[in-house]
Amino acid sequence: MIWSCSGFSFDTKMPVVMGILNITPDSFSDGGDYENLDAALAHAREMVAQGASIIDVGGESTRPGADPVSPDEEWARIEPVVNALVAEGVCVSVDTRHAEVAAKAVAAGVSIINDVSGFSDPAMVELAQSCDAGLVVMHMKGEPATMQDNPTYDDVVAEVCDYLRQRAADLEAAGIAHERICLDPGPGFGKTPKQTIELMRNLHEVVRLGYPVMCAASRKGYVAYAYRIEDEDPKARDVASAAEALLACELGASVVRTHNVAKTAEGLADLRPYVLLGMGSNVAIMAEKDELRDAKIAQINYAIGQLCMLPDTQIIDIASFYASEPAYYLEQDEFVNTVVLMRTGIPPVELLDHLHGIENMLGRVRERENGPRTIDIDILDYQTYTYSNDRLILPHPRVNERDFVVKPLLEILPGHVLSDGTKVGVIPEAERCGAATRI
Repeated sequence: MIWSCSGFSFDTKMPVVMGILNITPDSFSDGGDYENLDAALAHAREMVAQGASIIDVGGESTRPGADPVSPDEEWARIEPVVNALVAEGVCVSVDTRHAEVAAKAVAAGVSIINDVSGFSDPAMVELAQSCDAGLVVMHMKGEPATMQDNPTYDDVVAEVCDYLRQRAADLEAAGIAHERICLDPGPGFGKTPKQTIELMRNLHEVVRLGYPVMCAASRKGYVAYAYRIEDEDPKARDVASAAEALLACELGASVVRTHNVAKTAEGLADLRPYVLLGMGSNVAIMAEKDELRDAKIAQINYAIGQLCMLPDTQIIDIASFYASEPAYYLEQDEFVNTVVLMRTGIPPVELLDHLHGIENMLGRVRERENGPRTIDIDILDYQTYTYSNDRLILPHPRVNERDFVVKPLLEILPGHVLSDGTKVGVIPEAERCGAATRI
């Protein structure tokens, strides 16, 4: 997935690091540190050297209870820094909820508008229509001054997803290109620590919306709560923030906004590649005819349970179950299928051996190619790998011709592009085999 930001374009298959540069006297963790122009530019250059691809410049603190700043004062704070960084060829983001400030920043050459109010201001939408900057659409319940006054949700994950889905749809309806939009669930903004943890542990649900997703956990209060950090200095949360960024990226976040770029880059070095597995079953053991579909689902679930026991592996997301008629060899019962997304440190061929072991455990019989099977587990895509020998071809050469693979895969990763650059779903549905229906 590409995030298009004016003259910059980011491939979000690997995390994009955004360094935070607060030109404010009252930001919660570094207020006053970089008010001096020379200090601000030195810090920005240091973050770029440490691995930041974007510098996010802010002139108004949006910490809980923060006092508002006039647009004129906000722009006066950040203008010299913005002009200098743009002149140096840095991809600059402006962190603002004021359309007047964002307009001046875009005119100065800023490439990204990071709006904590989620582009709820019509003037901000009009500005987005008039330029080609990347947009960060954040969820916030209430205003910074009041957002932590007893925030309540029936289902924080569903409500944040619904809000972000609607805001992105509204922007696209206004003519904003899909590839310009990045979603930020807004950890800590109008959410208690427990609500934020629930949201961030289910970040894959935001990923399912089909846009790049930002992790902006750096030094937030919920990080101290989750990791039991008693030191009152927010900078004491940097190591935990890096761990939180790694976890978010394993769940599918693709942009990391951070105060400490060096620590974050160090943590992200442990990011495991993602793997997509196609799973299917059309032979049920010890099942009555009217229970066949449930028995096939049970077998797939048992196999998923075995995947959970693989070393250095974590399941991230599982698509719905889909029923499909048989493909290639037609004289057999219908299949139940799904796609599993996981992170693993197991190399592809070794992983294949583990998968065959699970198939064998469930009585997989290989008497006929594409024939009946209790369980079938295929490696569809393995991040960064293109591979071919007599045992394994990556990506799987038949991904796009199989409806029972394409539909569940795109359910969990809309717009996915395989490791060889092929976009999933490029073959029209009518030309794919094994028509799939969600169960």
